[in-house]
Amino acid sequence: MNRIVTLDVRPLLASGQEPFAAVMQAAEALGPGQTLRLIAPFRPVPLMSVLRNRGFTLAETALDGALWQVDFQPAPGALTAGSSLDAADWPAPTRLLDLTGMEPPEPMRRLLAEVEAAQPEEVIFALLDREPLSLLPQLKAQGHAWVGNHAADASGYRLLVRRAGSG
Repeated sequence: MNRIVTLDVRPLLASGQEPFAAVMQAAEALGPGQTLRLIAPFRPVPLMSVLRNRGFTLAETALDGALWQVDFQPAPGALTAGSSLDAADWPAPTRLLDLTGMEPPEPMRRLLAEVEAAQPEEVIFALLDREPLSLLPQLKAQGHAWVGNHAADASGYRLLVRRAGSG
């Protein structure tokens, strides 16, 4: 079932605020099956381009009174915001972790232990039931790179983690 998260940027614009950060935060917070519905007093062409480049599909509708409604939805298999864009150049994963069916925080605990035990630049592939929202910033803070996405059939989340280098 598709759930709509609506963001009307007119109040932000009326108060003199730039709504870009609010839109990006709302887009990045979308879960599987969710759509961001943006209401704006103009057609947000640059924003549409930015979100297309980040793997979103969109549908736009001109409303009465020069208003625009744009629905943004993460494309199936699109990379999660914050993913490392150089993952295509990484070596093949040396470890495969199936962390599905586990209760939190066990998947996070096991993945962190594997990352810490890995050699510098080693890549680990993990299958999870859901996006590990609290883990991703922690990996970045420790200097590790990651790339992740929801499975196209919404059956889970796939994550590659590259352990930080030795330097």
